[in-house]
Amino acid sequence: MVLEVTLIDVLPGRGDDFVAAYQLARPLISGAPGCRSVRLKRGVESATRFALFVEWDSVEAHEQNFRRTERFAQWKATIGGALAQPPLAEFFTETPATTRTDSDFFTS
Repeated sequence: MVLEVTLIDVLPGRGDDFVAAYQLARPLISGAPGCRSVRLKRGVESATRFALFVEWDSVEAHEQNFRRTERFAQWKATIGGALAQPPLAEFFTETPATTRTDSDFFTS
């Protein structure tokens, strides 16, 4: 499983428009084969910043079943009017947990 994290900046005053467009477009992602979950969060410090979290079976599932399909074109057309700039997306995987505390950066 991979987690796609997308930072989305919308035009000032268009946050609610973006949320409404997202609600219409969400099934385009959530219905793609290989999509496990979709969540949208709104920034606390900046109401014009959103973070989209999509869990995929693999990067290939995202590419083959969403990005290279008509679903993606429809997604862009639905939400694009509210965007301030192109979104920034990256994929992440789980890291192994450690039980060592002597080298934990955050406890030093």
